[in-house]
Amino acid sequence: MLVNEFCSEDGVVRKNQQFQDMLGGHPISARAIRTLNTIPRKEFDFRSIRSGDRYTLFTHLMTDSVQALVLVHDPIRYTIFHFGDSLSIERCANKVDTLLRTASGVITKSLSHAMDEMGISPTLTNRFVDIFAWVVDFTYLQKGDRFKILYEELSVENKPFGIGKIHGIYFNHNRQDDYAIPFDQGDGEDYFDVSGKSLRKALLKYPIEFTRISSRYSLSRFHPVLKVNRPHFGTDLSAATGTPIRSVGDGTVVESGYKGGNGNYVRIRHNDTYTTGYLHMSRIANGVRAGVRVRQGEVIGYVGQTGWATGPHLCYRFWKNGVQVDALRVELPPAQPVKEGRLAQFKIRSDSVIQALAKIPEPVAQQPSQGEQN
Repeated sequence: MLVNEFCSEDGVVRKNQQFQDMLGGHPISARAIRTLNTIPRKEFDFRSIRSGDRYTLFTHLMTDSVQALVLVHDPIRYTIFHFGDSLSIERCANKVDTLLRTASGVITKSLSHAMDEMGISPTLTNRFVDIFAWVVDFTYLQKGDRFKILYEELSVENKPFGIGKIHGIYFNHNRQDDYAIPFDQGDGEDYFDVSGKSLRKALLKYPIEFTRISSRYSLSRFHPVLKVNRPHFGTDLSAATGTPIRSVGDGTVVESGYKGGNGNYVRIRHNDTYTTGYLHMSRIANGVRAGVRVRQGEVIGYVGQTGWATGPHLCYRFWKNGVQVDALRVELPPAQPVKEGRLAQFKIRSDSVIQALAKIPEPVAQQPSQGEQN
């Protein structure tokens, strides 16, 4: 494609591809080469380039020399490398449009199935589960459970790419009405029920987005690698290699690195009572090392099968007062409710959200296709 006197070539970053390889052998000035080799990380960290990132290379039609390279990091952020006598770097961002959307549905098999049938982003499903994870056991949903959601859809140039804020959820589970009301009482937005009690606990229930439990905590389990019965003090969460792993709470990293059968491993101390461990990672996130503070929800690594593992999964371990316990059964203290001095303000917000959700049409169960009928 010609753009004035320039020619453009689109490409996708390959695994282990070097930045210079993206220039396709087209000439650049000696000064630009020297600048490229001495760019400080604070200006641009080449380690941030990932396989699968898209880029466009612009070359001069007559001289074939590189004029610019546009590297797209995600739908919002991109970086322009301007080549010429020297090299300059420009960080850019697309304009993001926010649209208020609604969705409603009926459970026939599972929440993810209902969302998929409606063509809704899996990200919204995961956010839904995160919000209600301590209130609802999503492995035991009932056929006929209903939900309504008021949320933001993010788009760039009329192309949806993500989910913004969730402004409210109504969920009828086992004939009981539950609401998720977002409210910021000075410590950042959180979700509460209609009485002002927090829907979350002090720690997230799952360190990865909603997934399948492949093996639970057990005092006697047949080990798939060692071929013997032995205790399994973790919860195995099956997920694809590369799935982000989140810290379930604020804390300090006390161990980080490769550790025998645990593979790539991170252990986080949250307070005097609770510590969590994350095993078999494909890799540990940059900067996650012993002594570093991490925040709840921060990505600390990625699912893999390093160490004694027969397939990609996360082994999640949980210590209470120094003793390993079942992460899915431990009783955790609730997060703080709405402060007394903010209850009146919260009541106004709650009423507004409930009214907005009530205006969403009642969901109708999807009819099974002909192939699904008995």
